[in-house]
Formats: sequence, C-alpha cells, structure tokens
Amino acid sequence: MLMRFAYRIHQTLERYFPEQRLFLKSDTETRFIRLRPGTQATAVVVGGLALAWTILATAILIFDSISAGSSREQVLRQQVLYEERMNTLSIDRDLRAEEAASAQERFNLALEQVATMQARLLASEDRRRELETGIDVIQNTLRRTILERDEARAELDSAALAAAPGGANTEAGRAQDTKDTLEFLASSLDGTARERDRIQGMADKAAEQIAKNAAERREIELRNDAIFIRLEEALTVSVEPLEKMFNAAGMDPDDLLETVRKGYDGQGGPLAPLSLSTKGVPSIEETRANAILAGLDRMNLYRLAAFKAPFDNPVKGRYRFTSGFGARQDPKGWGTRMHAGTDFAAAYGTPIHATADGVVTFVGWSSGYGRLIKVQHAFGIETRYAHLAQMRVSVGQKVSRGERIGDMGNSGRSTGTHLHYEVRIGGNAVNPMTFIKAATNVF
Repeated sequence: MLMRFAYRIHQTLERYFPEQRLFLKSDTETRFIRLRPGTQATAVVVGGLALAWTILATAILIFDSISAGSSREQVLRQQVLYEERMNTLSIDRDLRAEEAASAQERFNLALEQVATMQARLLASEDRRRELETGIDVIQNTLRRTILERDEARAELDSAALAAAPGGANTEAGRAQDTKDTLEFLASSLDGTARERDRIQGMADKAAEQIAKNAAERREIELRNDAIFIRLEEALTVSVEPLEKMFNAAGMDPDDLLETVRKGYDGQGGPLAPLSLSTKGVPSIEETRANAILAGLDRMNLYRLAAFKAPFDNPVKGRYRFTSGFGARQDPKGWGTRMHAGTDFAAAYGTPIHATADGVVTFVGWSSGYGRLIKVQHAFGIETRYAHLAQMRVSVGQKVSRGERIGDMGNSGRSTGTHLHYEVRIGGNAVNPMTFIKAATNVF
C-alpha cells in the first residue's frame, strides 16, 4: 500500500519535475549526477520558503525603521515646539515683570503726591485753626477794651455831669464812639471772613486733588491686577508640566528643589523679594508680586533639576526598542534573567548622548557590559551606557545633557549592535522609560 502511494507521488512529480542528469566529463572518464523529481521538488519548496522568509523579514525591518523614524521625528517636533513655547513664555514673563515694575513706580509716585497733598491739607487746616484762635483772642480783647473804655467814659461822664448840667455833648460822643467801634469790628470781621474763604477754597482744591489721586490709584490697582493675573497664569502654565514630570518619575519635587537650592543658594537681582510698604505691613500687590517672584524662582529650580535628572533619550537618531526593563528570557539561552535596563538598537557607531548633567565615574571594560560608561548625577542617580564601540569621555570629566559620550557597538555579552541603557537610584536599577516617558510632553 505504501509502495503504491509512493509510486503515485513519484509519477505526479515526474509530470512537473522530470528526472534530470548533470554530466561531469574529465579527460579519462564521464560521470553524471541524477536529480530525481523528489529532489527537485524539495529544492524548489526550500528555495521558495527561504525567499518568502527573506521578503517577510525585510518588510518587518523596513516597517520598524519607518515607525521608529516617525516617532523620533514627532518627539523632535514636540521638543522644538515646547522650547519655542518656553522662550515665548520667558519673553512674555520678562515683559510683564517690566510692566509690573513700571506700574509699581507710577503707583509709588501717586502715593507720594497723595501724601504731599495730605500734608498741605493738614497744614491748611492747622493754619485755619490758628486763625480762628487768633480771631477769638482779638474778639475777647476788643470786648475787654470796649468794656474798660465804657467804664472809663462812664466815670468821666459822671464827673462832667457833676461839674456842669446837661448831657447832650456826652450822649453825642458816646454815639460816635459806638459807631467807630462798630466800624472797626466790621472791618476786622470782614478781613477774617475773606481769610476764612481763602483757606476754605484751598481746602476744597486739596479735596478735589485727593479724589483725583484716589481715582488714579484705583486705575493703577486695576491695571496691576490684570498684569498680576497674566503673570500668574503664565507661571502656572510653565510650572505645572515640570511638576507633573517629576511626579510621574516618582521623584518628590520639594526634595529636588531643596537639593538644587543648596547648590544654587545665591539670591538677588530681579528675583529678590520686593519691599514697597513704609508701614512694615506688606500690601496686597507686594504679596502677589513676591508670590510671582517665588514661583519664578521655583520654575528656574525645576529647570535646573530637569537637566540634572535623566529625562532625555540617549539615542537621538533612528532606533528601535529591542528589550525592556524587567524579567526576560536570556538571549544566550540561560533561562529567565533580570534585565536591569532598556535596549536601543540602531546602526553600528550611532552617537550615544548623556541624558543629564553629571560626572563620569567609570570608563572601560566591564564583564558582560563590554565597553561601559558610568555617569553620576544629582539626587543619587547613576546612568550606565553599555556594549559601546567607542568611548569619548574620561573618568572625572563633567558632561552636559545631550553631550556625545560614545558610539553604539556590540561589545561584551551581546547578540547584536545595540545600547544597553540603565538608570540606578541609590544603586538600585529602575525602569529608564519612567524618566523618558515622563518628559515626553515637556521637552
């Protein structure tokens, strides 16, 4: 039964693949190689499978390369847009700060004018009171003088009446004296009234000026409030993404700021706290201005901290992720092992960049890492760059974020060209993608 089935298969194959003979002739003899139908069919099937696998693998590699390039270009565009937005916000912040300072100067000038007018008004009020006091003294003196004069005339009249009868001349003299006294009092009171009216006019003008200054002060306060609102909104837009980035990376922003502040503890210049009140009690504008200055100082510290932590990507060109952080099957077939970093695959010699500011602590060969570079950063963070083809830094060298430190290679325990990138905090390995993804919408 099996022989008959094999015979039928052989007969079918002979229709499409007839037996072929390849003759090999030498000087002394002639030999031939017989290609059976089954052998030819097997060769065709194997060749077709090999061709199909080659096409499939090539398509997969092309798709990965295209997708990696598109993602990288998108990240670069987002980074350029964010930098432009940060520059625009910085320029707008400086303009608002200048407007706030100018408005505060105008406000201080208005306060000085109001204080001057108040001083003049108080001086006018004191002068008016002095004049009223002087008028009272004059009136009392006149009354006393008139009383004494009347008593003296009464005595004289009594003596004259005793000496000569009749009192017509005495009555006429008394009437004339009364008339003279009334004229003197009328002229004195008229002068006092004119002085009072003049002082009242000065007081009315001072009150009008005070009301005008108060209206200008309210306009300045409204303008300052609008400026403060715009500054506060711009500050919120700038600071919130940075805070979210640190929180997403599992880092306490307050601890980071305290660490950075220890390294940059100088203060002064435009960020020095304002003190505009002369009464020792800060005004509302002063409090808001100092809050904005504190926010700007906090944002600057955030930006310094962002450059000290590994929020950047070590590979800038086209690449693809080949292995993530965590447990995986060992590529050498040694079972399941812990993979303490993330692998980036790209062309041999692709530039490798530092992901944060730091100091190089190790450059050389290290067992399975191959050519290895270690960089120590702030906050107890260390980054490692392994399997390099070339190392471009030395121990003790300070590197900046984005600086080229080596080239991608295949050294050490590696199955192909790639970068093994690690992030360690306090010596313990953490997932590098936590930092890279946290900064996706920020840088």
